[in-house]
Amino acid sequence: MFDFFRKHNKIVMVFLFLLIIPSFIWFGVGDRYDKSNRGEKVASVDGHDITRPEWEQQHRVEVDRIRQQNPNVDVAMFDTDAAKYATLERLVRDRVLQAAAANTHMTVSEDKLARVFAADQGLAMFRGADGKFDRALFQRATQQTPEQYEASVRAGLATQQVLGGVAASAFATKAQADATLNAFYDRREVQVARFNPTDFASKVTVSDADLDAWYKDHKAQFQAPEQADVEYVVLDLDSVKKNIAVSEADLKTYYEQNKARFGTKEERRASHILITAPASAPAADREKAKAKAEQLLAEVKKSPASFADIARKNSQDPGSAEKGGDLDFVKRDGTMVKPFEDAMFSLKKGEISGLVETEFGYHIIEVTDIKPETTPSFEQVRTRMEDEARAQMATQEFAKAAESFTDMVFQQPDSLQPVADKFKLKIQTATDVARTPPATLTGPLANRKFLDALYAADTRERKHNTEAVEVGPSQLASGRMTKYMAARTLEFAEVKDKVRTALIAERAGALAKAEGEAKLKAWQADAAGAKLTEPVTISRLEPQSLPAPVVEGALRADTTKLPAWAGVDIGAQGYVVVRVNKVVPREAPKPEQAAQEIGQFSQIVSSAESNAYYELLKQRYKAEISVPKPAAATQ
Repeated sequence: MFDFFRKHNKIVMVFLFLLIIPSFIWFGVGDRYDKSNRGEKVASVDGHDITRPEWEQQHRVEVDRIRQQNPNVDVAMFDTDAAKYATLERLVRDRVLQAAAANTHMTVSEDKLARVFAADQGLAMFRGADGKFDRALFQRATQQTPEQYEASVRAGLATQQVLGGVAASAFATKAQADATLNAFYDRREVQVARFNPTDFASKVTVSDADLDAWYKDHKAQFQAPEQADVEYVVLDLDSVKKNIAVSEADLKTYYEQNKARFGTKEERRASHILITAPASAPAADREKAKAKAEQLLAEVKKSPASFADIARKNSQDPGSAEKGGDLDFVKRDGTMVKPFEDAMFSLKKGEISGLVETEFGYHIIEVTDIKPETTPSFEQVRTRMEDEARAQMATQEFAKAAESFTDMVFQQPDSLQPVADKFKLKIQTATDVARTPPATLTGPLANRKFLDALYAADTRERKHNTEAVEVGPSQLASGRMTKYMAARTLEFAEVKDKVRTALIAERAGALAKAEGEAKLKAWQADAAGAKLTEPVTISRLEPQSLPAPVVEGALRADTTKLPAWAGVDIGAQGYVVVRVNKVVPREAPKPEQAAQEIGQFSQIVSSAESNAYYELLKQRYKAEISVPKPAAATQ
């Protein structure tokens, strides 16, 4: 095993750590104290259960992977039922493919594995200066042995083979691709007439009896969800930080350790004249360049005030010549090549250097200004230091505070006041809180796990505190219901205006459709009086602002005899009459575009066949998900 690691190059470092990224900040605290659903079955594959803890762990891994790859991403967007359900579907897929690989005896050859490790770019960090593989370092970093890592890579390659053969065998002929693509890119020249319900609303009259009857037939549309008035507290890094005191001695030590960071380095502003002479240039050319530079040096030494004019006329640095050689302020941080930087920082303000040779040629440098290094006093940065120190300590103290917070809300379940007093937290209140949060809501009351805890039977019936729930990065919340309102059907009097609006819209839509159908029939018999828009050419890719059903209606119209007519009911938007004047053939794509399209079509065919085979494998290995699919995940 270790000879194998020594012989081959590394796997991408990011991939190495995807399985072992610490997840404490986002998920760890809440899960440590979540005492519910620990062994609940959420899915099964081939007779083996997938439990809620396995699901939650996989979701943590995936979120951590995303966070590692994109540190600026807001991971809160993945704390949704739809995102978590998608993780479960991927977990089931992995288990199905693993079962298929095992049952069909898929194996990975040593040669294949060797090629994978040969393409690896991350294992070098586990070799010492002598080139030997450091087993202990590998285990500390990845939380697995090299043998386990090799087994996981081997298993991953084996499952890839399950669908790989199906995908590789899929193909599409040019005729198949053309038939599909031409239909997709199909175009029609059309004219339309729209019949909008709003234009017919004034013709609708409704009585109170009509409204009452319509309300009774549509009560399901007027349901008030269960709601609650709640109070809650949130423990986060800021609240922990407020309770941390930093001693004067600690602050002074912190100042001594960091005062260089609080200050500013010396900066110098310089101008230069460059006569280019690359190191690769012939010696004769370099000598000629040097002679030119020496001539210019003599001129600026004789008349220092003319430096800028001489630079404009003679410097061969296009970036600074037109500015009289000015390079603006720079620090001694390696921005300039070393010989140039050394010379610039050895001069006094107003001094001009001798010739300075670099890899670019010969320079003449004049220092025009100096900003000296500054070091702020202890008092000047005291507030900043205290905030930094408290922030660092808060990160370390949060775990302790979280444990105490969790114990208190559980041990004193009848009130949030004790935990609020201990951690100096504000008890926040909210009214009419629904079990399902609106999409626009943010904060703890947008967190489904927290809402589920609030609506749990014990919380709802006994008005007890919820358990500590992690609602964000280093954020714990606990809440309690102060009032509960069960779901109910709204009374007619409460929704009468909405009923009136809905009924008028429904009847206006029916009038619009009837008018549209009548006009369609009349214009099909005699189009002379048809009031239509100007002709436009439409396609699925260029709908020209027409609703998708109208575009589809135009493309599906019988064009054997033109013009062709079609009527399209677009529901609440009314009715549209379409006249198809002509078929507009697609312009033949360029050869390279045609080849690309066939390639993309082949990929679609391959993906479809792979998905079909996967669905077959799901049936074969009895893959089932026990938890309901969230509404957002079905869209």
